[in-house]
Order: sequence, then C-alpha cells, then structure tokens
Amino acid sequence: MSVSESPRPHPRPGYRALLRNREFAGLYVSFLFTVASSTFSGFALGTLVDRQTQSPFLTAVSMYGATLATVLGALTLMSVADGERPRRTLVALECLSLAGVAAQAVPGLPLAARFGVLVCLGFFQSLGGGTRMGLLAEVVPHSSYALARSLMNITSGGMAIIGYAVGAALLHFLSPQQVFGIAAVLTGLGLVVLAATVRERSIRLTRRPGLRTTWTTNIELFSHPGRRALLLNLWVPNGLVVGCEALFISYDSGHAGVYLAAGSAGMLLGDLLVGRVLSAAGRRRWAFPLRLVLAVPFLMFAAGPPVWLAAVGVFVAGAGFAATLPLQEQLLALTDDAVRGQVQGVESAGRLSWQGVGAALAGGLAQVVSPGVAMTTMAAISVAVTVGSRPFVLRSGAPVTVG
Repeated sequence: MSVSESPRPHPRPGYRALLRNREFAGLYVSFLFTVASSTFSGFALGTLVDRQTQSPFLTAVSMYGATLATVLGALTLMSVADGERPRRTLVALECLSLAGVAAQAVPGLPLAARFGVLVCLGFFQSLGGGTRMGLLAEVVPHSSYALARSLMNITSGGMAIIGYAVGAALLHFLSPQQVFGIAAVLTGLGLVVLAATVRERSIRLTRRPGLRTTWTTNIELFSHPGRRALLLNLWVPNGLVVGCEALFISYDSGHAGVYLAAGSAGMLLGDLLVGRVLSAAGRRRWAFPLRLVLAVPFLMFAAGPPVWLAAVGVFVAGAGFAATLPLQEQLLALTDDAVRGQVQGVESAGRLSWQGVGAALAGGLAQVVSPGVAMTTMAAISVAVTVGSRPFVLRSGAPVTVG
C-alpha cells in the first residue's frame, strides 16, 4: 500500500444490516403489526365514542386512555421484563392483548365495558413493551441500539400514517366494530411472527419477578437526579403534545385523519434524520431544539389556522418527537444490563401514561374552552417544562448505573 493510501473507515451500519438479523427482523415485523392494530383500534374507538357522546373529554380519553393504565404495569409487575424467559413472557402478553382487541369487536358492548377493556390492554401492553425493548437491547449490538430504536420509531410513524388514512377510509364503509375485527387480525399476525422468529434468551440473571423486585429497581432508578430529569423530559412535554393531538377529532372531525397522518409523517421524518443521519453527539445537541419544535407549532391553533397551515404545523411538530432518541440513549447509558428491560419498560410506560394524562387534561380543558384554545394552552405548558428542566438534563451525563 502506498504512503498516500490509508485504510477506508468502516461504513456506519444501516437499517438493511439490522434487518439481516433474524431475531431483530422478527421483533420489528411483529412490532409493525402491533402498531397497525393499535392505530386502527384507537381511531375506531375514538370515532365510536365521539358519535355516541359528542364529548371532547371522553373522545380524547378513548383514543389514548389505554396509556393511563401503563403506569400500573410500571409500578407493579414491570420486573417481568427482565425475567429469565422473556420470549415466553412476551408471547403470553401478546396473547392477552389479542383477547382484549377481539373483545372490542363485540357488537353492542357498553362503553363502560369498552373502557374497562382499554385499561386491561394498557396494562398488558406496558409489560409487553418493556419485555420487547429488553429483548431488543440483547439481539442488537450496543452500538446499533439507537439505530434500531430509530427504525422502530420510524415504523411506528409510518404505520400510523397508513393506519389513520386507511382507518378513516374504512370507517366510511365499515362500522367501528368491524375495524376492531381487522385490528384483532393484525395483532394475531404479529403474535405468529414473534413466536416463529425470536428465540429464548438464556444469558439473563434469574431475578424472581414480582412487586418487591419491581419496586426495588424503581426506587434505585429514581434515586439519581439526572435520571429523574431525563424521565421528566421523556414523559411530560411529549404527553402534553399528545394531548393536543387527542383533540383533533373534536377540533375538526372532518380533517382529523389529515392532522393525525401529518403528525405521523413528521415523526417518521424526524426519527429517520436523527437516528440515521446524526452522530451520537449531534443527537444530544439537537435534543433541546427538537423538544421546542415538538410544541411550538401548536401555539397557533387558538387562532383557527386554515387546514393546510395547521397540517404543516402538525407535520413540523411531529418531527420533534425524535428528541426521544437521544434522551433514551442517555438513559440506557446510565442503566445496568441486568435491569435494562425494566428501566426501558418504566420509561416507555411513563411516556405512554403521560400521553393518557395529556389527553385527559386536554379533553377536560376543552370542555370549558374551545379545543383550539386548549391545544395552545397545552403546547405552552410543554414549552415551559422543556425550558425549565433543561439545566437538569444537561447535568444528567454522569456515568451512574442502576442495579
């Protein structure tokens, strides 16, 4: 080799390389079906409740109410995410989710029963999410974790775009109960793919899952101010903005599908750019600006912008959800391997729970003021939390572990 020649740097791994990993591909495809099912069922239930009650509060809670129950999983049995047989656990939890989605398809089911099923689904989905993310951290190299999470988030955004668009079209021809039936089929397909592709892991520490184990790890997780700051930023601004999205049907039912699809498209683009293009240092630098981008566009909704402008604003705001990636990376760096499933499950459950809290708060506020004013108020609070917590997030990088 001549003096002027030098070894070429290894290219950064891409999504295609990840998908050549059979287990990751199985987790990915099963997650794809799960997101599609959740999108269909959430939109169907929100439409059904809006038609029956005309209540912004109940409609918002019906679309995101399942996320409120995820906190129950985080506080009680989330330690199952780090059990010695995570594949078996995940398959069992997916079976329970399938039963819940199928129950929503029962014609004439009272609204109270539907909300009860919603709570059960949220509980089991929170445990399943923690177990899935724990498996993800094992089936891909640590250096590819952010890329894998990026692909999962892109999948979520892409399937949400398709789901909301197709769901809105289907509801012109089918009843919400029939759309629930389609969602149950999708859940079943995800279960089959998961069972056929993911092997059981045997390298985990054997910790007896239960309430005591869950609480012991949770106490250690919240004992460090840096981790608390990261969780606050992962949960609250995100949840408040989801509260804005929960009001789309009440704000403009005729264009709600457009707004939801626009937000999902923005989320897809943001996760693609942040996960695939930016370096780890770049992701950390962009975390704060993206958190502001997440909320600022919703400040205009009190003025009743035209549909095209509102859709553009929602698209831009959707890109701000990509700030979750660098914050998740920081949290994973502060987490011991033995409890990473539970910690990621708590993070996910808390984020989803705050989405439910945001939906409930926004829906309740919209009972008093107009949906547009409620959306602007929620966005303003999100910006205030992001700005106020920034100094604590910047100080969260100490190499401390949980476990």
